[in-house]
Amino acid sequence: MTEPQHEEGVAFAQRMWDDDVASRGLGMVIDLLERDHAVVRMPIREDMVNGHDICHGGFIFTLADSCFALACNSRGATTVAAGADITFTAPGRLGDVLVAEGVVRSAFGRSGITDVTVRRESDGQIIAEFRGRSRSLRTT
Repeated sequence: MTEPQHEEGVAFAQRMWDDDVASRGLGMVIDLLERDHAVVRMPIREDMVNGHDICHGGFIFTLADSCFALACNSRGATTVAAGADITFTAPGRLGDVLVAEGVVRSAFGRSGITDVTVRRESDGQIIAEFRGRSRSLRTT
């Protein structure tokens, strides 16, 4: 693929993000967006902490899922999740900033696999590992 097509795919993903009210509402910001690769950060706020005084896993999943969406849409085709798995390895706490890094590992036909690692910014501790399965939608 030529460089201009790479840029068009990244611009497509950026437009998707610009319309993503949910991710912005959770305080997520893009640190990096390029073809097949994205980095997104999110601070853990008081309204994200559960009854165990740790970040609710749903918010961590949402961060990883948003990063996944950017990475797999950076090819320029409308791409959605077909499924995903997450493994939580350490807790996030109030005030932590979580950084998700997503990389498309494989793209075949209209399907793909994208891995996202979520780390705590302050010490690099891995908080979660996410694997998303994607499917590009047919255009009519």
